[in-house]
Amino acid sequence: MIDGRHGTRDPADSRTPLPRSFFDRPVLHVAPELLGRVLVRSTPAGPIEVRLTEVEAYAGEVDPGSHAYRGKTQRNASMFGPPGHAYVYFIYGMWWNLNLVCGPRGHASGVLIRAGEIVTGTELARQRRPKARKDTELAMGPARLATALGVNRALDGADACGPEGTGELCVLEGHPAPADSVRSGPRTGVGGAGATHPWRYWLDGDPTVSPYRAHRPRNRRQRLDASGGDA
Repeated sequence: MIDGRHGTRDPADSRTPLPRSFFDRPVLHVAPELLGRVLVRSTPAGPIEVRLTEVEAYAGEVDPGSHAYRGKTQRNASMFGPPGHAYVYFIYGMWWNLNLVCGPRGHASGVLIRAGEIVTGTELARQRRPKARKDTELAMGPARLATALGVNRALDGADACGPEGTGELCVLEGHPAPADSVRSGPRTGVGGAGATHPWRYWLDGDPTVSPYRAHRPRNRRQRLDASGGDA
């Protein structure tokens, strides 16, 4: 069955990877529709799957909060590539963050994967995140999520829409969260002209969602807290 919203098969087929057409849309459409779906990270040590509970949208050259606001650089080049690819960057000189590129090639928008619930590969995630006090903290925050999934610069540009999910990343059709469970508000830690954009989306009441923090100058300890970076 075709889903009229974005031309995909019925989400009841929960193990079907999302096609590139899902990501080849405006980022503000894609971001909230990722919630509730499962991101699969394949590694030599085994797969880890995370149900997405929190994301943020970044709209490229028209968004002062985006890395692409001032144009293409070596660091952000993957944002300008085809939709459905990964954009991975290093933050605070310590942690990796994972984004999924949206919209047509050259548009440079993307969704930051902020938090989720590990549903497969929990033991492997615990090995990577030994300081997590409980399982709900394994992927609570973008740096923690990336650490739990074994994300690093090698995944920058990886195709998350390869044939039948054969690559290192994919997102399953699954069962997207009901619209009435999705909340939105300002993005965490974004200042300036993009501070008030309500482009952070999360599942209401989910214990894996990271705490919201407004933008302010931070010392090292505060930067660690904001990134979920205590791995």
